[in-house]
Amino acid sequence: MIFSLIENLEHLDIILASASPRRFELLKSVGLDFKVMPSHLDESQIKDKDPVALVRNTARLKGEYIARANPENLVISADTVVVLNDTIMGKPADEDDAYDMLARLSGQTHQVYTAFGLFLKQYDKERVDHVCTEVTMRTLTDEIIMAYIGTGEPMDKAGAYAIQGQGAMLVERINGSYSNVVGFPLARFFDALDHFLNPIAITEKVSDY
Repeated sequence: MIFSLIENLEHLDIILASASPRRFELLKSVGLDFKVMPSHLDESQIKDKDPVALVRNTARLKGEYIARANPENLVISADTVVVLNDTIMGKPADEDDAYDMLARLSGQTHQVYTAFGLFLKQYDKERVDHVCTEVTMRTLTDEIIMAYIGTGEPMDKAGAYAIQGQGAMLVERINGSYSNVVGFPLARFFDALDHFLNPIAITEKVSDY
């Protein structure tokens, strides 16, 4: 299904409404061809306390913003948060904030939620879905936390770690989708995309000659 689906997508221009290099790399790694157009949404306007509502609404608003201006393009959006004991963790504001996040995650099991949106305005189609993965951290000493912060890796990551980088050494185990923790749940995405496009008759792009 996946390979035929990617082949069919050659008839669509695709926009990734995200500046995340992790999402870019994940989608490129499975053969998707797209251009990047971040929405630059002011996420402070989204006040949801529930993590599922937060990521779904953020992904929806990011995607709709780009899709309205590009109705003939398939627009993909996403948002990821880390949640520990009902507390939502975004990206750390500074090194002190990163230290606090990692100290709280130490030895605990937390959840990573990612929502993604699919938008194709010319067909009046929209879908938002989400995935949750449980991640259990090793017990982290002050020395380990400070050494990891010193790499600079935590500073633009939700929860202040990157499982696909040196942060992998902090993780004891996961339950669920690995790519979701990186920032985009590939298996669920392609299943959703298949159902999203199935009713649509996508024809080959018309040549200029």
